[in-house]
Parts: sequence; structure tokens; C-alpha cells
Amino acid sequence: MITDELLQLAGELAATAGLAPPVSTERLAGGRNNRVFETRHRDSSRLIVKLYHHDPSDDRDRLGAEWSFLEHVWGIGVRNVPQPLAADQHRHAALYSRIEGETPVGADALLVDVAASFVEAINQEAVPDHIAPASEACFSLAQHIASIDRRIARLATIDPDGPRGADAVEIASQRVAPSWLRIRSMIVGQTQNENLEQPVGCQILSPSDFGFHNCLVGADGPHFIDFEYAGRDDPAKLVCDFFCQPAVPVPLEFYVVFRDRVIAAASGDETDVARCDLLLNAYRIKWLCIMMNEFQLDGSARRALAEGGDESARANRQIDLITAALPLIENIEQDPHGLP
Repeated sequence: MITDELLQLAGELAATAGLAPPVSTERLAGGRNNRVFETRHRDSSRLIVKLYHHDPSDDRDRLGAEWSFLEHVWGIGVRNVPQPLAADQHRHAALYSRIEGETPVGADALLVDVAASFVEAINQEAVPDHIAPASEACFSLAQHIASIDRRIARLATIDPDGPRGADAVEIASQRVAPSWLRIRSMIVGQTQNENLEQPVGCQILSPSDFGFHNCLVGADGPHFIDFEYAGRDDPAKLVCDFFCQPAVPVPLEFYVVFRDRVIAAASGDETDVARCDLLLNAYRIKWLCIMMNEFQLDGSARRALAEGGDESARANRQIDLITAALPLIENIEQDPHGLP
């Protein structure tokens, strides 16, 4: 979208919100699937315009999910998130307040406490019926397994001719897929007397893709951003995702405390705690598959839209991240859960 078109869109969104018109825009770094711009307005305020990735082959409503989540949590008094100001569903765009701060370089006890408190705060009330399930929400062990089966199957679509594509194909076929077969077998074996289709005992409002890669720490403390996959979900998925996302790794020394606070926020019990532990290695596989999206044609297209830059450099970064994460899934016989 060229500057004049973006200014017009930002102006219409600002007018809908009753705010001063914009005078300039600037593309911001970050955003793996979307484009994010800072807009400067006549009253010297600065806001954020977010343009959401949209593809007819992908039925996820990223704008709808983020907007519904933020409207709800802002409405119940949670303030360490962007304020939703105006949205244009037809043009897949929204206007938000701007959060000042920097992404933390690492996770410590204070930040993990803030993250757990955030999950508790957004779940202080029952999840409204109008909030849809989160992206890839899972409400049974069978659904957890099936979601990772689908991601493993998609590894077959890696483009071997793209940058580092041959390396990605080898890692997928020789290391990730065989590790998933072992982990999958262990999960099924440990639950052989259970009905894998049995619904989980509790649900939670999940930010989804929750971690400190989606956190900005400023003078007024940490804030959380990017809720385009948010919705109702199994709290075990939230916990496992939190400890498996690779961008700002969370040390496992905080696992038990964070897990127990999230399960309590969902009014869960010991069976929900056990499900977190059972699924942790499965979610390590899931995140390896997510990291390999870079090498699939549709994933590469989204990255180019959101990030721009050198495709070869992005591929090299992803291979380095994937290689660093592989040992966690290849030592499961010695350490079945990888827990402290």
C-alpha cells in the first residue's frame, strides 16, 4: 500500500474513532504476518495502523480475533495492551494506541510473574460466548495430536529450491518427523486407558502465541501485543506454547509456577496439570514446524509481506534457530518430559 493510500485509510480510521487526522506514516519493524505502521497526527499523537495478512486459502480472521480479544480485555479493565480504536474489516485494517517500549532480550522471574498475572487478569470473568476458539484451538488430546500431525504433513510442501531449502527438507524428513513419531507414540502409550476424544476439563481465554516476543517493556512496565490468534483454548496449550516459542526463550525453572497459576486461572485440576506435562515435547515439535514455515511457499510469502528484507538472510536465521532447538526433541528417551 503506497503512502497516500495508507494516509487515507489511517485518516478514515482516525475519523471513526473521533481522533485527529494523520499527517505522516512510518513502517515499523517486526510483525511476522502483518504490516505495522506508526501514524503521526495533527495533535502530535502517535498511533498504530495494522494491516492484516489475508488470503482466501486461509480462513483465519486475524483482525476479528485480535479486535474481539482487545475489546473484551479492555472492557474488563486490563490496560497493559493496546487500546482498540477503530477497525475496517473490509480492508483488513485496524487502528490502535501505540505502546512505547522494547522487546526484552531474556525472561526472568519478574517478567514471568507479569505474564502469569496477565493471564489471570484476562480470565477474571467468564469468556464471552462471542469470542471464538483460538487459532488451532484444542479441546481434547486427540485434537492436540491431530494439529501436530497436520503440521508434520505440511513439511512435505517445503520448497527444496529456495534458500536453504535442501537443508530444511533434510531436517524435516530425517530429524523432525521421526522425533514426532517417537513422541506421539509415547503420548498414546501413556494414555492408552483414556479416551483421547474426551473433552478437556477446562478452557481459558488465551492470548495465543503468548511469549515475550510479543511484549514491550517501557517506563510504565511490560505490555503485551499481537493477539491475532487469540480466543478460547485449552490452558495446556497456552502453557506449552509459552515455554516452546523460540524468540525469547523462557527458562524451564519457571515452568511449574507458571503452569500452576494458569491452570488455577482456568479453574483446572491435577488432570489439567498432567496434560501440560504430557504435551510439552509435542509442542516442541509444533514450534519446530512453525519455524520451518519460512521454507514453505505460503509462509515465505507472508514473511516477505510483513518483513521484507533478504530472503536468504531470513532462511539462515531460521536454520540456526531450528538447529539449536533440535536436541530438546532428540533426547526424550533419557528425559521424557524435559522438565526441571
